[in-house]
Amino acid sequence: MSEPTRVLILCTGNSARSQMAEGLLRHDGGARFEVFSAGTQPSRVRAEAIAAMREIGIDISAQRSKSVDEFVGQPFDYVITVCDHAREHCPVFPAATPRLHWSFDDPAAIAGDEAVRLAVFRRVRDELRARLRDFIAARAD
Repeated sequence: MSEPTRVLILCTGNSARSQMAEGLLRHDGGARFEVFSAGTQPSRVRAEAIAAMREIGIDISAQRSKSVDEFVGQPFDYVITVCDHAREHCPVFPAATPRLHWSFDDPAAIAGDEAVRLAVFRRVRDELRARLRDFIAARAD
């Protein structure tokens, strides 16, 4: 079997979008992918992200928010940014590393009660999953 495709997913806080994307790609892509996520300004994994993922049977509660600095110098097959801020402030990875940019709304920035916030987390989760399934399908062996 060939080596897994190494993917680093970046957003600003590594608290919602990139955390959900990490869990989704790890779950849906299986052993074909080695997945990491990080932030340019890491904070904490949002409870709403954990809840939205749990609803679809994916547990990300053990994931932690990490700084992109932990990954500088490591080889990746793809670096994916899921917010505009991360794309603009992403450190330089080797020039040969393909960088993909997918802009998603920041569910952590939504005001409102718990039901309103969770609905936005669900929508972004589903949008991430659709994009990641296309990414996986395009790299089918």
